Amino acid sequence: MYFQWSNRLDTGIVEIDSQHRVIADYINALHDAKQTSDQSEVEGVLSGLVDYTVNHFSFEEQLMEEAGYAFLKAHQRVHQLFVNRIAEYKERFSQGEDISDELLKLLKSWLSNHIEQEDRGYLSSVTAVTNNESKRSWVSGLVKKVFG
Repeated sequence: MYFQWSNRLDTGIVEIDSQHRVIADYINALHDAKQTSDQSEVEGVLSGLVDYTVNHFSFEEQLMEEAGYAFLKAHQRVHQLFVNRIAEYKERFSQGEDISDELLKLLKSWLSNHIEQEDRGYLSSVTAVTNNESKRSWVSGLVKKVFG
């Protein structure tokens, strides 16, 4: 396994932790696809990873907004910078460049660092929303809205 999940990455918010684990699974799937040298498989995993991550960011940002997180705009900016960076990798890939190793290193490092540094900042605010019984149905509806 290329990206080994660690309990230190758990936030304590079930919905967020399960989404982060799916992103980790995508990173491992990208690593596995790279090993096959099948570019169409790499492309499929890369597209899935990007789509899922964008949906995760949307979910996270909506939770932060509902929680009144003071640094929402800054967190959104971090997300947008990451999406832009990944778009550059996708473009390089579409032009025939082998970006797999470089991208895998970035993803592995970025996910861990983002969870441990950026996401830790919103935990107290968002936990209050996700633990609030009257808000649970809203969170559940948000999961369905963002992820289908």
